[in-house]
Amino acid sequence: MGKVAAKIKVMPNSPEIDLDDLQERLEQSLPEGAKINGFERDDVAFGLVALLPTVVVPDDAGGTEAVEEAFHGVDGVESVSVENVGRI
Repeated sequence: MGKVAAKIKVMPNSPEIDLDDLQERLEQSLPEGAKINGFERDDVAFGLVALLPTVVVPDDAGGTEAVEEAFHGVDGVESVSVENVGRI
């Protein structure tokens, strides 16, 4: 069984969001079998910073949909989009 790695862009709903706290909440929201393999930060505009976690999920888990749904449910998240996906 292979694994899929996806870089996901998570936009907070405000520049005042504590990004360290948001990172922790994203990690806690992960579905079973998924794990975060690092975070990057991307300055967007006007003080807004996007989080870019690289998420690894089993190939048979049906892609990143469960992770995207979990991230959407986290307080402080405005939007979630998949930036790129690859098999590892």
